[in-house]
Amino acid sequence: MGRIPIRHLSPQQPENLWPAKAYVGEVVPFAATVFKEGHDVLGVDVVLTTPRGVETVHRMRPGAPGTDRWHASAVVDESGEWTYRVSAWLDDWETWLHNAEIKIAAGVDVDLMLTMGAELLARAAAATPASTVLADAATRMASERLPVEARFSVATDARVAAALATAPLRSLITESGPRPIRVERERAGVGAWYEFFPRSEGAKQKKDGSWVSGTFRTAAKRLPAIASMGFDVVYIPPIHPIGTTNRKGPNNTLTAGPGDPGSPYGIGSADGGHDSIHPELGTEKDLAFFVRACTQSGLELAIDIALQASPDHPWVTEHPEWFTTLPDGTIAYAENPPKKYQDIYPLNFDNDPEGIYQEMLRIFRVWLGYGIKIFRVDNPHTKPLQFWERLIAEILDDDPDVIFLSEAFTRPAMMRSLAGVGFQQSYTYFTWRNTKVELEEYLVELSKETSDYLRPNLFVNTHDILPPYLQFGGQAAYKVRAAIAATASPTWGVYSGYELMENIARPGSEENIDNEKYEFKQRDWAAAEAEGRTLAPYLTLLNRIRAQHPALVQLRNLEVHWSDDDSILVFSKFIDGEFTASGESDAIIVVANVDPHSVRETTVHLDPTRFGVDPASLFDVTDLVTGETFTWGLDNFVRLDAFTEPAHILRVEFPKGTP
Repeated sequence: MGRIPIRHLSPQQPENLWPAKAYVGEVVPFAATVFKEGHDVLGVDVVLTTPRGVETVHRMRPGAPGTDRWHASAVVDESGEWTYRVSAWLDDWETWLHNAEIKIAAGVDVDLMLTMGAELLARAAAATPASTVLADAATRMASERLPVEARFSVATDARVAAALATAPLRSLITESGPRPIRVERERAGVGAWYEFFPRSEGAKQKKDGSWVSGTFRTAAKRLPAIASMGFDVVYIPPIHPIGTTNRKGPNNTLTAGPGDPGSPYGIGSADGGHDSIHPELGTEKDLAFFVRACTQSGLELAIDIALQASPDHPWVTEHPEWFTTLPDGTIAYAENPPKKYQDIYPLNFDNDPEGIYQEMLRIFRVWLGYGIKIFRVDNPHTKPLQFWERLIAEILDDDPDVIFLSEAFTRPAMMRSLAGVGFQQSYTYFTWRNTKVELEEYLVELSKETSDYLRPNLFVNTHDILPPYLQFGGQAAYKVRAAIAATASPTWGVYSGYELMENIARPGSEENIDNEKYEFKQRDWAAAEAEGRTLAPYLTLLNRIRAQHPALVQLRNLEVHWSDDDSILVFSKFIDGEFTASGESDAIIVVANVDPHSVRETTVHLDPTRFGVDPASLFDVTDLVTGETFTWGLDNFVRLDAFTEPAHILRVEFPKGTP
């Protein structure tokens, strides 16, 4: 403990076992609890050190009275390992000024206070000899020929205040230890994801009912349409050979017909395992073509890695020790009681931990060799945490631009720890947070409580998840969920077919009927567009709004506001002009009707200080969905018709040139 206590630094991970996280361009809020006995005035800085060793100093401001919490924000603008430390000191001038204002006004110790003030000014002048402002001020305050009022007026001179704010008089300087921040490339924290199955794009059904699979080359024809909707990342499920033993049929049935393609998660056959490409998708050259096509379309490719095996995987015979053998001699298949996955053998990481680690590392490096740098990892929570800690660290040591997305719909401790050990992004519970209260609580958790290390990727649906909200909410549900996801988080995603509002579930489940995971699925995108039954224009609009508003590519700036209706969610996002390329502030207010079956009228209550507006002022807002403009203030009437537009996405109209 230093002379001035400095405690509870932020950002940092719980227990400070691993670095806090940020991404290039992120505005990081720093905080610390700093206090001292007595009533002295303190000053506090946060000192940032870039990966190149360059230091910048940022003055911290006191938070709510009585909390001793200090705050500052700074943008991190290059990837690599940063550090920060907090420096606290006794502000000798401000401490004197506080006491002098009280004592001189009361006629107590007047000469003594003026003498002390003059000495402090002389000390400050000696430290800044190039300026005469402080030296002249010291002389004037020390002059006994002047009346008290004239001598003391020096203390409130704007030039003196500015000089001492720039170079404070410090004593009892105390510094915290350094804290690490790992800053990763922008895509680690910002992006719009689109998932689709390459085998379905271009798949054709023959007259006899059998199918010809789509390929990487036919799937590449879909990429320009995905890019035109404003998506940044195209994610595809596993691309490996699929086993035939216990292959699943349509709708997860236990019997597959001769033409059923099976689940891409039942990995491994005579054609190879995790280092091989399903022959129906194409060759190594075809995959390389697909990767290039993604790049040419302005997209980055993410592939799915599922560390599990079908009974036909080469590992089963070559490395039986990598599986769990039961007393009857059979290998245990995957279970999540009462669910059983007879087409999948889970890996056992304890029989040969080093051997299995080296093989998994090799598998990732195979696909890195194609220039693929984003991996969506299936069910990482069913593998040891220490395995991921080691593997991600080793891969990032070789290439810090690699990104891992954790698909871990599991308990909070595991979900958060996977993020802690290195996963740059995480699926979340967002799919099941639907009410106003649920969303308020969860968005605060994601943007405030876990944002030092867990970055949410708010997928609105997946090939496994069609929540009841979407099953029964109609177009309004699809619109409002997309609007909330696209604005609340810098990273969000959809699974192909969302734009067509595919909302029929397999009975008794939360997944689409005729699930694409088990069969080919043809979609007539052109017909849907011609008939006006696609949300593609709405998704395009959402991604355009994101691209145009820097406030929306930040995570930690979300602030919840209030409404009188239990179905009207209100939140804002704000970035100060200090941190934008244009130098102008940006603020977005989202007002969403989360009841997709209603028209709601209510009053919305705002705290404008949270987005840089004087609470006594009126201000204009423009709805970026409809183009309408309203004049708003603290309390505002809202009518949201779920059957037309269930959400306002409002741009605050700052006067031109407002910083």
